[in-house]
Amino acid sequence: MTPRQSVWGTVAATGVSAGALAYAQVALPAQPLLSDYALVSGGLLPVLIGMLALAGACLCLAYGLAAGDPARTAATRVLLLAGAAGLMMSAIFPTDPGMAGLKSLSGEIHRWSAAIVFTSLPVAGWVLARGRGVAPRWNAVRAMSVTSAVTLAVYLAAHPATFTSPLINGAGYYGLLERAVVLAEMVLIMVMALASGEGRPAVKTEVSPTETTEAAQPDRPERLAA
Repeated sequence: MTPRQSVWGTVAATGVSAGALAYAQVALPAQPLLSDYALVSGGLLPVLIGMLALAGACLCLAYGLAAGDPARTAATRVLLLAGAAGLMMSAIFPTDPGMAGLKSLSGEIHRWSAAIVFTSLPVAGWVLARGRGVAPRWNAVRAMSVTSAVTLAVYLAAHPATFTSPLINGAGYYGLLERAVVLAEMVLIMVMALASGEGRPAVKTEVSPTETTEAAQPDRPERLAA
């Protein structure tokens, strides 16, 4: 797989993930959180596809960064691998029903895995764009990283499990905020892929020693005939 192929592979896998989760949202009974769709009839498959496809997008992007700019993207690749692992764990271990009083081990693993996903991807985007120029593509990565982080902070404040939720009536819209976090991070992954795919160094062509010597010598005036 070439770096360019990894870019389009990342975009395609993210699109598959978005499509699967959108199908669950439209075709199945409404649920508080996206992962809750796995608990209703017909919802397990689209949720699994959505999570695993997004994990594949993270792995594909990490591969492209390793192939195109290994020296500057090591930290970003580690964070992307952590996000992919969190998505896989969230797919393997289902969540608890939203109104369940007792929390199972599977549900706890699912929640902590989702926390790794939600936090690692915005940091990965920011680290990738850090130290880059002010080109529009890197500004877009920075903007989406900040957007994802801010949306995540508001979602955590609104979640019913937090003490701040009653203060801001978070129970009424925390599900919408969770969907906003997922959407923002999907867009972030695609923006990261497209930004890293641009400006690849050109392939060097071999130059003969004679051409190099002639290019290095200044023009000399012709010698006058005696």
